[in-house]
Amino acid sequence: MAKKEIKKTEDNASVNEKESKSIKTSKESNLQETPKKKEAKSKTTASKSESTKDVSIEVVEALKKSKIEKSSDEFLKEFDWHNYEEGIEKVDKKNLEDFDKLIKENFVETLTNEVVEGTVVYITDRDAIIDINAKSEGVISLNEFRYNPNLVVGDKVAVLIDIREDSSGQLILSHRKARVIQSWERINTAHDTGEIINGHVKCRTKGGMIVDIFGIEAFLPGSQIDVKPIRDYDQYVNKTMEFKVVKINHEFKNVVVSHKALIEADIELQKKEIIKQLEKGQILEGSVKNITSYGVFMDLGGVDGLVHITDLSWSRINHPNEIVELDQKLKVVILDFDEDKSRIQLGLKQLSKHPWEALGDDM
Repeated sequence: MAKKEIKKTEDNASVNEKESKSIKTSKESNLQETPKKKEAKSKTTASKSESTKDVSIEVVEALKKSKIEKSSDEFLKEFDWHNYEEGIEKVDKKNLEDFDKLIKENFVETLTNEVVEGTVVYITDRDAIIDINAKSEGVISLNEFRYNPNLVVGDKVAVLIDIREDSSGQLILSHRKARVIQSWERINTAHDTGEIINGHVKCRTKGGMIVDIFGIEAFLPGSQIDVKPIRDYDQYVNKTMEFKVVKINHEFKNVVVSHKALIEADIELQKKEIIKQLEKGQILEGSVKNITSYGVFMDLGGVDGLVHITDLSWSRINHPNEIVELDQKLKVVILDFDEDKSRIQLGLKQLSKHPWEALGDDM
């Protein structure tokens, strides 16, 4: 019995040893196969990852292509070909308006021939430096300010851009030309509105006088000096008088003025008042204003009347100057008048007796 149990025990130990070796062999086998499996598994995972990545790239590329095609259509549809051809970028209209306003408020356009106002900022021995809100100050010769010897820094002056840039890059201005332009503007306005202006009579000339109007020489015809003929023109030289601009020749820059037109306007008003008070047979005193071959014009103090040659004398005369002379004071009688036409018929001989009435009764 004891031998059987010992043998059984040995058999069991042998079996356990075999099983232990089998398990150890299996583990070693597993340990040897695991790197291979891991490598195989890794390759499989990488393959799947690459496959997924390829699909993702294809999807992204497809989306990009779709988006690009869509964006291209919208871009071509909204693209401003005009601005592209002109080489400019589109700018908001409001921004342009604000920018333009800012430029006008702070800078002067030097490409125009407009008169602008400048400020004297410095005076040298020969020139005046003027600031007109341009890129640089301008220069004006002091010769143009001879009429204003008291010119000082800070004075405002009218200027015209004469030369935008000389050989040294200097902005050259002209005060004289600016004054001429302004003078012509005032003369044109006076002509259009009928404004009464002052002028200085400079000298005599053929057929009239030369008058200085705002620095412009105007012509005053002898017939436009007064309502009565003028024999001594020199009495008006160096006088300041009121005038009305009656004609402008823009082509030759000629101006014609009249002082007579102002007198006639006043006389016309006086005439209406005087004529309303006239009566036939009324005796008035007047002066000989003009003598013609057919009669004598009398100034009755604001209104003219005509004494016909047949009403000057009871006797026959060849010319009125045989009886009267210019500026002679005479008493005349009103024979007739036309209130509408302001015509007054006068008589001189009617204030004396008819020759037949002077004869005695015995004749």
